[in-house]
Amino acid sequence: MRIIGGEWRGIALAAVGKGDQGKHLRPTTDRVRESLFNVLQGGKLGDPISDARVLDLFAGTGALGLEAVSRGATTVTFVDDGRVAGGLIRDNIRKTCGPERAKLVKVDATRLPQNPDAPYDLIFLDPPYGKSLGQKALSLASQNGWIAPDALIVWEENTPQVAPEGFTQLDQRKYGDTWMTFLEVSAPN
Repeated sequence: MRIIGGEWRGIALAAVGKGDQGKHLRPTTDRVRESLFNVLQGGKLGDPISDARVLDLFAGTGALGLEAVSRGATTVTFVDDGRVAGGLIRDNIRKTCGPERAKLVKVDATRLPQNPDAPYDLIFLDPPYGKSLGQKALSLASQNGWIAPDALIVWEENTPQVAPEGFTQLDQRKYGDTWMTFLEVSAPN
């Protein structure tokens, strides 16, 4: 695994090794990540990356968030409570942007506390496949002030996702066995 584009293009990320079966650590492949960022920077969704504050829920290795910072996002906050994931994220932060632009919050994404900081503009949501954790994490992130009103949410799963209440689907793409669903916060009535 490596950073695909931007400032740290080509930097190899920490090897997953045996991973963490209990936490279903499953990194987004380089190919899927490259396709995703081509969509994000292709213009249809505006420019969701430049100067964005990024939130990477179920961060795993941190590859999605670090790719965004490499391509112009300001900062990234990783949320993952896995021991292996935490070590991989810390290693990858050291290899790339450093702690001044990235931080790790060691908490289960389905138990997010109130956000102590400004809300985030670009949210990556990559829960363990088939466990119905994405909707719970997204709802809690919204309730607890993690998601800006004009944020773009990118939800990765192995099946197409339906926009939960309070969100509107913008687009959906399939890459092999991976589905990317693009959401925004619904406008108030």
